[in-house]
Amino acid sequence: MSESYVLSIDQGTTGTTVLIFDRDGAVRQRAYSEFAQHYPRPGWVEHDATEIWKVTVSVIADALKQGGIKASDIAAIGITNQRETVVLWDRKTGTPVHNAIVWQDRRTAKYCDELAAKEGLPERLREKTGLVIDPYFSGTKVKWMLDNVPGLRARAEKGEVAFGTIDSWLVWNLTGGKAHITDVSNASRTQLFNIHTLQWDDEILDLMGIPKAILPEVRPSSQVYGQTDPDMFFGTHGIPVAGIAGDQQAALFGQACHKPGMAKNTYGTGSFLLMNTGTEAPISKEKLLTTIAWQIGDEPVEYALEGAIFITGAAVQWLRDGLGIIASASETEKLARSIDWNDGVYFVPALTGLGAPHWDAYARGTLLGLTRGTTRAHIVRATLESICYQTRDVAEAMVRDSGIELKELRCDGGASVNSFLMQFQADQLGVTVEVPRVVETTALGAAYLAGLATGYWQGRDEIAEKWQLANRYEPKMDSAEKERLYRRWLRALEHSKGWAVHKT
Repeated sequence: MSESYVLSIDQGTTGTTVLIFDRDGAVRQRAYSEFAQHYPRPGWVEHDATEIWKVTVSVIADALKQGGIKASDIAAIGITNQRETVVLWDRKTGTPVHNAIVWQDRRTAKYCDELAAKEGLPERLREKTGLVIDPYFSGTKVKWMLDNVPGLRARAEKGEVAFGTIDSWLVWNLTGGKAHITDVSNASRTQLFNIHTLQWDDEILDLMGIPKAILPEVRPSSQVYGQTDPDMFFGTHGIPVAGIAGDQQAALFGQACHKPGMAKNTYGTGSFLLMNTGTEAPISKEKLLTTIAWQIGDEPVEYALEGAIFITGAAVQWLRDGLGIIASASETEKLARSIDWNDGVYFVPALTGLGAPHWDAYARGTLLGLTRGTTRAHIVRATLESICYQTRDVAEAMVRDSGIELKELRCDGGASVNSFLMQFQADQLGVTVEVPRVVETTALGAAYLAGLATGYWQGRDEIAEKWQLANRYEPKMDSAEKERLYRRWLRALEHSKGWAVHKT
């Protein structure tokens, strides 16, 4: 009998990665493709959901072909996804009714201001959903679409339209339209879901004018949701689609942070620091988010505290695509090391506003300290350092919130291979930073969830034993220097806030 594998779809903000894992949790094959980003107006970010599906199918085919693996050798499929991004599609045709509105999109900022001004509402929403009022989350995006796409609200109320985050969209297509579902981790990011009762919240739905008829069924993160449709998936027999988690929760699981107090940071388009809080759902006093981490089958739901930083890796992408001062992200480490320090140059990458713990939708990117001697190396170094400063902002808020001392941080994502970045991160946090051998733990977490549901892996202990250290970074920077650099960051941060011209 041929060896079997678990296939993981990691549908990110700028591209789709497919990884095929074996029983040891090792990557047997990987394929990736970017897709188009659409910016119709300042602060607006959209994707073509149909393109995302086509790219996903293409990347799956590439991974199978390059690995010499047959589709029939896949034992299960796991999905992890960019969270909060909204897709609405026609139930009969499966055609999106509008471009997907991406999590980075700020178009609902004014509506969020109106909600935040209602007495008692911010506290009530936070208590129910664990979230602050911000354009980041799915609910206000859905409302905008219903209000602005001609005839869409009437169709939605008749049940002709389906809403989902990207996980729902992929499952719908993989199963040939048979499964309209999401998992608890993605549902908890919509601001429409009560994270305590585990139900779509009628009060919030009424508030935003969102009909229940469009909502997906909410399921555990590790469970068989359905089988692939042979017409959609390479003509093979039905393969179980069996694991779903939002990208950051999947990374927490893939990093084997299965116990309360364990924390990870993922460096992707944005950076997301999560701490496992077990079956307790603490409501943050530091403007962090309380989110559902996962639910394994019929086990109790587990929670996490999260600090969401909107722009980190995307700032490096901007250096490449927007400014053209680097050809690839891999150049940044050498450029940053080519100078002894930042020469007072600071970059606040608030290109789509500021997330945790600041939550300023009107903040904008700010570059300070420029002189005639400033070079691209200074701007690159300032960009890498900004990633670490923002992570420190969140980590210190998390410690104050939880009362749990941060002893180490497990790091993953593309930028975790940058040793300058990881060392500066350890220096700024003052704790050990650990990077595992498999840095794409987001995809690994989704694979583990799917494998647990199908019996490919037997339990969490088996998974935890597979975690292996690649690099450990200990703090080295002098304490006075560390604080001097950080104080300057805090000054720069203040200059970026409230800058957007449309603020009234």
